[in-house]
Amino acid sequence: MEDYVINVEHVDKVYKLYDSNRARVADTLGLTRKKNYREHYALHDMSFNVKKGECVGLIGTNGSGKSTILKIITGVLSQTSGDVTVNGRISALLELGAGFNMEYTGMENIYLNGTMLGYSKEEIDSKLDDILSFADIGEFVFQPVKTYSSGMFVRLAFAVAINIDPEILIVDEALSVGDVFFQAKCYKKFEEFKEAGKTILFVSHDLGAISKYCDKAVLINKGVKVNEGTPKDMIDIYKKILVGQEPVLHSKVEDGITEAKPQVADNSTDSTDWKSHFSINPNVNEYGDGRATIVDFAVLDDSGNFTNAIMKGSTFTVKSKVHFNTDIENPIFTLTFKTLKGIDVTGTNTMYEKCDVGLCKEGEEYVATFTQRMDMQGGEYLMSISCTGFDGVDFVAYNRLYDVIGITVVSSKNTVGYYDMNSIVSVQKVK
Repeated sequence: MEDYVINVEHVDKVYKLYDSNRARVADTLGLTRKKNYREHYALHDMSFNVKKGECVGLIGTNGSGKSTILKIITGVLSQTSGDVTVNGRISALLELGAGFNMEYTGMENIYLNGTMLGYSKEEIDSKLDDILSFADIGEFVFQPVKTYSSGMFVRLAFAVAINIDPEILIVDEALSVGDVFFQAKCYKKFEEFKEAGKTILFVSHDLGAISKYCDKAVLINKGVKVNEGTPKDMIDIYKKILVGQEPVLHSKVEDGITEAKPQVADNSTDSTDWKSHFSINPNVNEYGDGRATIVDFAVLDDSGNFTNAIMKGSTFTVKSKVHFNTDIENPIFTLTFKTLKGIDVTGTNTMYEKCDVGLCKEGEEYVATFTQRMDMQGGEYLMSISCTGFDGVDFVAYNRLYDVIGITVVSSKNTVGYYDMNSIVSVQKVK
């Protein structure tokens, strides 16, 4: 055990879900003996360890518990049960904004973070040039960080985390915010870290980065560790999960590894609403004049399984079911993908695709089906759908659901920007 710098043993993280605030208050104050909540296991019986000098990647779909276990390891959250042991000074780059005071300048935040990690002002002074050089944000370091773009913010945060000389570096998907050149600089620093015998634990949807930099990968699904092993083996199992071959966890444990056998999901007889399979954005921006209503929607992978995690390069389908509350001639069904910062990446609609619907009568329901190849870069996106049209010459929104669900694109190769040109590349020596 002496070689392990991180040891996670049988960790559970349980949240109490209440039906009302009244029930929450009554339980908190001990005013009832009745169990008036449901238990949600964000993590269940989670166990793994990280050796000194290892680079370990955590992979899994959104909501699998990756960020939760990182927060427990770094002390941001407390586990419900189980034990976590950390031997070494941690520097963590979690979600954007963690550990920074938005009212302070970049320079003030450098000293704030350094002090929180136990460094004196003199020690931070000695590292300041390296931090500023790595961040490369110029005079903005003297401005409040609340004025920064997300790219500038992550440059400074990572510069502090990597140059503060930690023994253990923990990164949670934050590098996806920076541009491709900054990411390359960060990964070069990863390699220097490994060569220096330091430890890295990070979460990424970029399977190429997991495969290239990690010595080991831990695959998590729905709060449970599926398995751990070489990046290639874990990525192969992960890809099966993404196409609906959900692992069935056995209670039998051999050599500390829980077995997992894939089982193909069958959604063909599912009679529930499609949208019940997805986590709906609680802040979805919905509006329209009500002449039509989007009553259901779905995202399906190339095997027909409900999913919001799509492999780059695979074919996927988006369905939108609309109920018409009055007669409408040639309504337009739309689909759009945006970045988390609100930048439109791509989208289309039935008008662009020259798919005329004709007259939709009151009480009728229609399903629009969009099938396409996923060529967006690996990362997180927001999906919007709508039903619109024209009333004479006036454009009308009947019902719009902006940013209704999140979509994760899982990639083994990313290029510059938001979209892959799928170039065929060759290099030949000139005689």
